[in-house]
Amino acid sequence: MLIDTHCHLDFKDFDSDRDIVLKRSRDNGVGFIINVGSSMEGTARSVQLAGDNESIYAAIGIHPHEADRVSENDIKVFQGFLEKPKVVALGEIGLDYYKNISSGENQRKLFRRLLEIAKGAGLPLIIHNRDANSDMMNILKEVIGKRASGVMHCFSGDEAFLKECLDMGLFISFTCNITYKNAERLRGVAKSVPMDRLLLETDAPFLAPQEFRGKRNEPMRVKYAAEEIARIKGLSFEEVARITTDNAKVLFKLGQ
Repeated sequence: MLIDTHCHLDFKDFDSDRDIVLKRSRDNGVGFIINVGSSMEGTARSVQLAGDNESIYAAIGIHPHEADRVSENDIKVFQGFLEKPKVVALGEIGLDYYKNISSGENQRKLFRRLLEIAKGAGLPLIIHNRDANSDMMNILKEVIGKRASGVMHCFSGDEAFLKECLDMGLFISFTCNITYKNAERLRGVAKSVPMDRLLLETDAPFLAPQEFRGKRNEPMRVKYAAEEIARIKGLSFEEVARITTDNAKVLFKLGQ
C-alpha cells in the first residue's frame, strides 16, 4: 500500500472526474490520501472530501500566497475546522519568497499565527517553503521550539537545509519531480534522507512524473515517486511502500 500524503483533489482540475480519479488511486494501491487545504475555501472543500470518502483525510491550511487577504474573521472561521472529523494536520502553511504573491511581512505574520494554532491543537505541520530557508527556520524555532512534528513538503532545499529540518525532527517529503531529467541534485539530497523520515506525495494536480510532464497529476502516480526512491536507495519498491506508509501512519495517526 502507498499513501499520497499531499494532494489537492478539491481543485477544479478534478471537478469532471474526481470519483474516477479516486477509483484509479485505489486500483493502483493507494490506501489513503491526505487532501491538503491551501485557502479558506480549499480547507472547507478538503474537510468535505474527507467526510465523503473513507480513504481521504484532511489537512487544514492557508497557503502563503493567501496572506495579503486573510482577515481576523477568516482566522476565527479557520479555527472552527479543528473540530471537524478526520482532520489530521495543519497545512499547507509556510513561506514563499519565490513568487512573492503576498508580501513577506504578511506571510511571516500568517505563518506565526497558524503555527500558534497548530501548537495549541497538537497537530503535525505540513510546511511549504520556497526560497525562505532562514526565515522559515527562525520562525519555526521561535514559535514551536527546537523540535517540531510535521513534514517539509515537496522538499527542494540543499543538504544544509535538509540537516536543519532533520535536526528539528521533521519528515521530508518528495513528489514526482524527483523523476525529472534535470533533478540530479534533488535525487542526491533524497539519497541522504533516512528512510524512517521519508514520505511520498504527488502534490496533484501539479508535478506529474517525467513520463507525464505537462499533464495533470493524480494520486495514483505516487508510485512513480516510490519507484524512484527505491532506485536511489537501492531498495525494493515493496520496502519503500511499506516504510513510507508506516511513516505516514505514525506522523498523521491515520486509521486511529
